[in-house]
Amino acid sequence: MLAQVSATNMSLKALRERIKNRELSTAFGIIVRINPTLITAQGLHVSIGDTVRIVSMYNDKSSLGMVSEVRSESFNITPFSFTEGFSVGDRVYVNESGMAIPVGNALLGRVVNPFMVPIDGKGPIHATQTVSMIQEPIAAMKRGMINEPFSVGVKSIDALLTCGKGQKLGIFAGSGVGKSTLMGMIVRGAQAPIKVVALIGERGREVPEFIEKNLGGNLENTVIVVATSDDSPLMRKYGAFAAMSVAEFFKGQGHDVLFIMDSVTRFAMAQREIGLALGEPPTSKGYPPSSLTLLPQLMERAGKEQGKGSITAFFTVLIEGDDMSDPIADQSRSILDGHIVLSREFTDLGIYPPIHILNSASRVMGDVIDAPHSKAAQQFKRWYALLKENEMLIRIGAYQKGSDAQLDMALSKRDAMEAFIKQNATEQVAYASTLQSLKEVVA
Repeated sequence: MLAQVSATNMSLKALRERIKNRELSTAFGIIVRINPTLITAQGLHVSIGDTVRIVSMYNDKSSLGMVSEVRSESFNITPFSFTEGFSVGDRVYVNESGMAIPVGNALLGRVVNPFMVPIDGKGPIHATQTVSMIQEPIAAMKRGMINEPFSVGVKSIDALLTCGKGQKLGIFAGSGVGKSTLMGMIVRGAQAPIKVVALIGERGREVPEFIEKNLGGNLENTVIVVATSDDSPLMRKYGAFAAMSVAEFFKGQGHDVLFIMDSVTRFAMAQREIGLALGEPPTSKGYPPSSLTLLPQLMERAGKEQGKGSITAFFTVLIEGDDMSDPIADQSRSILDGHIVLSREFTDLGIYPPIHILNSASRVMGDVIDAPHSKAAQQFKRWYALLKENEMLIRIGAYQKGSDAQLDMALSKRDAMEAFIKQNATEQVAYASTLQSLKEVVA
């Protein structure tokens, strides 16, 4: 009898495996119009934001899509893949699981796409539960106070732009200035038990390079979510939301999570493609209004929540032409709790990481550091500002020593200050050691 029950269970399990990915819905719609970015279908009652499965009747191709516009007799679908291979007459089924993704501790150490499908060749991931990609940001009155420093192992950030647990910071830089290198330094040096990295819209070549060169191949306690530039705009858009959902899962377990996303600009560009295809009016630099309203929906999900853990987030923003008035940069800076600006001038001078201390700021620094640290950081910045202000006079020899006591002191400390802000890409410095070095420089 037991043998019969066991055999029945085995056959049921095998049957479930065979049918779990098949569309068993009896109701379906029919594609009536198709173009490179949109699919129009009829015959289903759907709402904005519903996910559907598009199934070709003439080949084996199928794809998920999202309902992006509903009319009286038809609806438009933005597909997660490209539309090649689909044609008029193909079927559309409602996807019952919606925008849910599997999550669990098994994701740690893995490289996945936005639907948590592994792309690292290490076999399947056995998730313990599912969560929605789209979730509400933390309610304002449920946010915890940011009152603890969050060390990232980078001296110039820990000492002069100190961030706190649950803070949201932006890394602003032009192309080729060193964003990826700084990201790698933060991921390796951050004091966080869980790290989630979202690589959105970047070149496929950069993914293995980032893992091997910037992370040294070490993905311990790290999840990497990838949506490269050759993926569809919808995949790039929801790749960011999926990565944030993974971070929220670990935050719910009480962990202090580090979340890094590269880049916000590619994320906004994906929404620009979607919005323009739907007929939204282009505004500044061609971005439709939805591109700007989407940023807080993602960024406000990071933070510290009462009774749970925290998500400390770093969002990289690509500055086109090193223009800080770029609409995405301007909107991001207004949402985030601080900004780290990378300078091309510093890169040319061989100063790494090329963080422009005077143009950068951490809005919670005063809440997470003590008085001696604050005094030392202010003194460092004051001397640094004096040197920058009088740099031309000093270089041409027009400044006479003794004219300004503060500038004389800054000149005597110049070499020590420059040595302090420089750091090798593979070097990690403990928070206590950084503070001690800062105090020695300004002593």
